[in-house]
Amino acid sequence: MLPAYLFAQTGSASEPVRYVGGVTIDPSVHEGRLRWAVGAESIQVMRANRQHGGIDADSGWTYNHAPNLAYRNGKFYLQYLSNPVDEHIAPGQTLLVTSADGRNWNKPRILFPPYHPPTGVKIPQGYNGYMMHQRMGFYVAPNGRLLTLAFYGHTEEPFQEGGIGRVVREIYQDGSFGPVYFIRYESHARWNETNTGFPFYTQSKDTGFIAACDALLKNKLMVLQWKDEDDGNDALYAGNRNGDHLSALSYFHRKDGKVVMLWKKSKAALSDDEGATFSVPVKVPTLIMSGGKNWGQKTEDGRYAMCYNPIDNSEYRYPLIIVTGNDGIIFDDMLLVQGEVPPRRFFGRWKDFGPCYTRGIVEGNGNPPGNDMWITYSMNKEDMWITRLPVPVAYSVSTPVNDNFNQLGVGEAISNWNTYSPQWAPVTVADFPGVKNKSLQLTDEDPYDYSRAIRVFKETTKADLQFRIYAGQSDHGELSVDVTDRYGNRPVRISFNSSGEIEVVNGSLPVKVGKYEPDTWYNFRVTVNADVKGSFDLFLDGKKVLSRAALAEAVKSVERISFRTGPYRDIPNRRTPNEEPGPPLPGADEKVAKAVYYVDDVEVVSSER
Repeated sequence: MLPAYLFAQTGSASEPVRYVGGVTIDPSVHEGRLRWAVGAESIQVMRANRQHGGIDADSGWTYNHAPNLAYRNGKFYLQYLSNPVDEHIAPGQTLLVTSADGRNWNKPRILFPPYHPPTGVKIPQGYNGYMMHQRMGFYVAPNGRLLTLAFYGHTEEPFQEGGIGRVVREIYQDGSFGPVYFIRYESHARWNETNTGFPFYTQSKDTGFIAACDALLKNKLMVLQWKDEDDGNDALYAGNRNGDHLSALSYFHRKDGKVVMLWKKSKAALSDDEGATFSVPVKVPTLIMSGGKNWGQKTEDGRYAMCYNPIDNSEYRYPLIIVTGNDGIIFDDMLLVQGEVPPRRFFGRWKDFGPCYTRGIVEGNGNPPGNDMWITYSMNKEDMWITRLPVPVAYSVSTPVNDNFNQLGVGEAISNWNTYSPQWAPVTVADFPGVKNKSLQLTDEDPYDYSRAIRVFKETTKADLQFRIYAGQSDHGELSVDVTDRYGNRPVRISFNSSGEIEVVNGSLPVKVGKYEPDTWYNFRVTVNADVKGSFDLFLDGKKVLSRAALAEAVKSVERISFRTGPYRDIPNRRTPNEEPGPPLPGADEKVAKAVYYVDDVEVVSSER
């Protein structure tokens, strides 16, 4: 019998969504040779640190994963799972971080602690400890209560018979937490109020809290996010079918009112009745993915977006991309959301490389100010990240670039720039050299990561770029400046090295064009003739220091300039062992000497194409 999708009508239950773009990724490079979604701002929310944990009652756990996101009362809420070293190895807990602006995040707090059973209750045979595992983190109830939820189970298999139950507590407006209750016991096991560590929610004396829980239990779409752990064969969940395991539901409403339901492993379905029933889930052949999550949502411009890792390999989950469409059915334009893959500092079982398990804000769980789309994910199942995507999502720029940063606020969004900001290597606008003469600041004191800022300009075969650079030091640190094409190839490469020298690559050879002093501005002009036999001229402080220098890579055009406080990286790659145990990277928990760079007056004129 031929597969159903061969007869599919796109938009029907046979093929709920379709990616029509011909662009796919090159798995040999972190960015996949994709174009960037212009203006994507990526911020590290939490950097794992084994020696200096910085978490309440935590010695520094380094498996951190599965974030969920909500926005309520002027604040972002992000919860995530945490284990000491490995996935599905006890103990486990859930933590919460909050932020008023999505850029500056508070210290993590324990939201659901490691599980402790009542006296006399033993771990069932075949299991060896307790852990947490959940696909849903928040629910804003009709009465305004903000609930947060998690799931307790047994290691190493918390699903079905290995599960205990789902817990809930309220997050109050002042940031404090209500008591922990069970809201549902695992339907495959015999857990109840008499043999579990928390009371059932109906025992609360807060009638508003009980009403919020009752409303959640009646919300079919919300509770379908629970099905992965429970998969109970009862009326709570719609669409129970033998062998139909569905993981990590994401959903959105189409303009015709139908609900598009998305799961891991390219599965999708439709619902006409808000999740009470749904069509037989099908594997969408145009969505290439594996064990990572697929996040879908309606965006503020009335369009739709999906974010996922477009590769059928669970151990190497990069890059993170976005595709968009007008109707929630047809999606196109595969673009980069996150193209960085820093070194994994701490080994742990099943700690896959790259940005993965992406989630946004579920419908009804808040809407931050502005038109931006916010998504969260873990990096290497180690650190927590969030990305702000300007809407409408775009990949090209049509106007000349003339950025002096003077109209921007310190700590605010940097319009049209793609930024990558680890906690120890942030990118920001700075009042430097003065309040009325600002610049872009890149700081780096991370031993294994860097800060990066990218400006997309109009694609061209002839580019005239000007910019100014100020280094706060000359005896350590590195600033790499690359002019790249749409695929991330780097035909022009300039660097401020740690020996106080400015190096430029001429063809295949690095050439020293001068020394640099700390606390001094240097003016650059680069004119690029981008073709397969192209060249570039370089001017430093008005003096031509290279004439018709050979491009480091043949390209057909150029379209962006990148500033990065470290060398180009392509490790880990698809051949890097993922499950070979090893010690932490040396010095991973300690900062290195701070290096600071300022970039200003970035101008780009594209004269052709």
